[in-house]
Amino acid sequence: MKRSSGARRLTALSTVMAGVLMASAACGSPASSERSVTPAADGALPRIASVNAPLADAKVAGVDARLTDAKPAEANARLTDTGPKAAGANAWLAGPPAAGGGSSGAGTAVERCRTGALAARVGAVDAGAGQRYAPLVVTNRSARTCWVYGFVGLIMIDRNGDALRTRTRRESVQPHRVTLRPGAGAHARIHWTEVPSGRETRCPAAARLMIIPPDEVAHLEIPFTAAVCDDGRLDITPMAPGTRL
Repeated sequence: MKRSSGARRLTALSTVMAGVLMASAACGSPASSERSVTPAADGALPRIASVNAPLADAKVAGVDARLTDAKPAEANARLTDTGPKAAGANAWLAGPPAAGGGSSGAGTAVERCRTGALAARVGAVDAGAGQRYAPLVVTNRSARTCWVYGFVGLIMIDRNGDALRTRTRRESVQPHRVTLRPGAGAHARIHWTEVPSGRETRCPAAARLMIIPPDEVAHLEIPFTAAVCDDGRLDITPMAPGTRL
C-alpha cells in the first residue's frame, strides 16, 4: 500500500509539474522565460525554486486528499450495491427467464426434468387400416416443477429381454418447452404400422419399450405390446402439453 501510494503521489506530482510548466510557457513573456533560466551569482537557478515551491504547498496535499478521499469507497459501494438497480443488472446478465418456466420456490429456477423425476406409460392405442397411433405420456412425479423439451429416444425390447431393431423417426414438428408442475404430464405421439412391407413376412413382437427422456442418459422401461413393421420404424413427435392426442 505504501508503494502504491508513493506511485500515485509521484504521478500526481508529475501532472502538477507538467501543468505548471505548460502554464508558464503559455502565459509567460519571453523576458520572464529568459529570467527563469538565468543563473544567479552563486550558480543556482532561482526560478527552479519558484517552480518547485507550488509543489510543496497545500495544493499537493489537496491532490493527495483527492486520491485518498471517500469517493473510491463510494464507487466500491456502488459496485457492491444490493439495491433494485444492482438486482436488475444481475438479472440481465443471467439472461431472460426460460420460456414457459416458473419457480418451485423463492429464488429457485425451474430446471429440466431428470429421468428420476419422471414416470412414463403408453396411452390408449388408436388403430385403423394397419396403422397405430398412441400417446407416450411422461408425468412429473417429483415435488418440484420442471420442464421437458424435444424428442425422446426409444428402443424396443422383446419378451426375452433382447433389444429389437428400432428406427426412431422424428417428425417435422417444431418443439416447444413444456413446463410440468408436480403431477402434470406431457405426451409425444407414436406412430407405427403392423402391415409387413418390402421383404418382411412377419413383424417382430415387442414386449417392452425403453424410453430416454429429452437430453437425458438414464432411461425408463415400460410395457409395450406391439408388432412393429417397416424394419422397426417408430415415428415420434416432440413433447407437447397434455396426456392425450
